[in-house]
Amino acid sequence: MEAKTPLYDCHVALQGKIVPFAGYLLPVQYPAGVIAEHMAVRTAAGLFDVSHMGEVTYTGKDALANLNRLLTNDFTNLAEGRVRYSPMCNENGGILDDLLVYRRGPESFLVVVNAGNRHKDVAWMQEHLFGEVTFADISDQVAQIALQGPKSDDILRKLTDEANIPQKYYSFRENVSVAGISCLVSQTGYTGEKGYEIYVENQYAPQLWNQLLEAGKDYGLLPCGLGARDTLRLEAAMPLYGHEMDETVDPLETGLDFAVKTNKDFIGRDAILAKGLPKRKRVGLKITGRGIAREHQPVFAGDRQIGYTTSGTHLPYLNGAYAMALVDSAYAETGRQVTVEVRGRHVAAEIVPLPLYSRNK
Repeated sequence: MEAKTPLYDCHVALQGKIVPFAGYLLPVQYPAGVIAEHMAVRTAAGLFDVSHMGEVTYTGKDALANLNRLLTNDFTNLAEGRVRYSPMCNENGGILDDLLVYRRGPESFLVVVNAGNRHKDVAWMQEHLFGEVTFADISDQVAQIALQGPKSDDILRKLTDEANIPQKYYSFRENVSVAGISCLVSQTGYTGEKGYEIYVENQYAPQLWNQLLEAGKDYGLLPCGLGARDTLRLEAAMPLYGHEMDETVDPLETGLDFAVKTNKDFIGRDAILAKGLPKRKRVGLKITGRGIAREHQPVFAGDRQIGYTTSGTHLPYLNGAYAMALVDSAYAETGRQVTVEVRGRHVAAEIVPLPLYSRNK
């Protein structure tokens, strides 16, 4: 039985097409459609319900030590009010999840985990607790709304003071008033655009959602569903758990080496180091033949299978069919001509640099 987020009735009222996802009932799209929603985020703004994401807290003298042991990244120098990304690995170096860590104080952290992994992650985290630390799963008390796109600043300014808006990427402001509601606002997102993720108590989520929609009317804001969330993150080459990573893939193979600090001890470090240089690499594919590559389709260089696609579809802003893939490192150079097997047919493609789209280009 799927759960409903605090915004479920809002989605129904907006005629969202509801589907089951990660244990929740969520809108895959609204009447405007995925392409219109995608383009709104690239050119104006989009509003997403991401309340299905999980949130846990670590507090106490050994909170930092727990996170440094548990996660591949190093949080020792993470300043209060800043956010840092990290994979979390098993003993074999496979990725259990990727998550965000918010430093709220010297001994206080908020950790955001993927919805489908929440219960697995919580069990793993509890199993590896040590020292003076208090751990809590607060997922069921917290709603999350993502306001994304180049007009997100203008919309937020209508509902809060400039001083409440975090000015740096991966920074946040806590206990600030947005539309009269106490929120945590972070400059983060999963779209490749400038934007914000707003955390709020469940009971206030519908009011905040509606206020944001109203404030965004003059700026082209559209409510957006899971479909646009996926095409946007793929265009921006942001990995998705269960696609670009899982327990059979280590962080170096999928291009997350920037978040792996092997000069400290963490679960999975020795296994990752023992492998040596990665034998696989995450790459971008531009489909140059006729067809659309989806996930888990074989990639060939000549007659040799060199890997498989991890995500793929037609991308609205780039107006073409693209994919990401994990391929043998020896075949991963930009410009290599390859084929993807689509329904028994080999479709021509070219390895291209990641990200596929960047707002800075």
